[in-house]
Amino acid sequence: MPARPHVFVAASTALLAAAVIPATVLPALAVPTEAPHAPTPHTPMSLDPAARVLVSPMSPASPVSPDPATSAPPSSEPATSDPVTSDLVPSAPAPPPSSPAPPKRPGAPGPAAGPPAGKESFKHDGSPEDGPVTAAALRSRADGCDQISNGRYRTRESTPATIPVCDARGAVFWKADMDIDCDGQATAHCNRAADPYYQDTTAYTQADGRALNPEELPYIVVPLSSSIWNYRSSGIRGGSVAAVIHRDKVQYAVVGDTGPPGIIGEASYATARALGIAADPTGGGVPSGVTYIVFKDSEISQLDDQETITRRGDELAKQFIRDN
Repeated sequence: MPARPHVFVAASTALLAAAVIPATVLPALAVPTEAPHAPTPHTPMSLDPAARVLVSPMSPASPVSPDPATSAPPSSEPATSDPVTSDLVPSAPAPPPSSPAPPKRPGAPGPAAGPPAGKESFKHDGSPEDGPVTAAALRSRADGCDQISNGRYRTRESTPATIPVCDARGAVFWKADMDIDCDGQATAHCNRAADPYYQDTTAYTQADGRALNPEELPYIVVPLSSSIWNYRSSGIRGGSVAAVIHRDKVQYAVVGDTGPPGIIGEASYATARALGIAADPTGGGVPSGVTYIVFKDSEISQLDDQETITRRGDELAKQFIRDN
């Protein structure tokens, strides 16, 4: 009987046997991927075209030129995984296993991370690098008290004198209540009808010589000089910049008015409103929890220049944190 049918059976059997060859053996047995497309020079094209067109279960149909060794007479034994069969079964090389991420070297720096939106960035020593200063950062530097006043102040005539003025590098501060000062230019919320103690003047004036506008300008009130404390001796004057802190808010203001010599803790309608404090001059304010930090030798020439107040306040607040 002619030998070609047997070659076809042998080749087909070898193909099926190669399909079950373990995956770990195939890479070693597979011919280069170019072999199905260009026969090697030493391989004769001796097989019938029908016998040379094989379909691999691992790749599209490709014409294969079998090696002469595969033209051996048929055998009654089942085909084995003889290396010769690799010439008949083109297979795509197995994809390389993905490499795991290399372990992090001890002490290697991690990805850089910036500060959260809306928060300031601080160095290890607590000094701010950029961004606005928070209430917590300022309050932490006004913890404790190096008392500079000769005595203590009351928050009202009916309360005991418990509030000292404290000294610090570049500033003085006190912790008190907040009463609402509506003195100055008459406005919709600050006038004689709204405030029985209203006065149309302030101790210090704006650039055009008029009294300050309590509804628009953030300013604070300092006690008139007395034996308890003379604010001028501490480098505080009209127009000195201050940071007023309540809860999580900071409002920059100026020294704009003076009050009774034995009472402390008062700010303008605009200051209270900016801090979220009820600004009603008769029933507003808060009984405690307000920190006033007034920066020494920081007066500005135009008390109603709010842009300058805010810019200088931020600069001085950062300096205060660095120095204390």
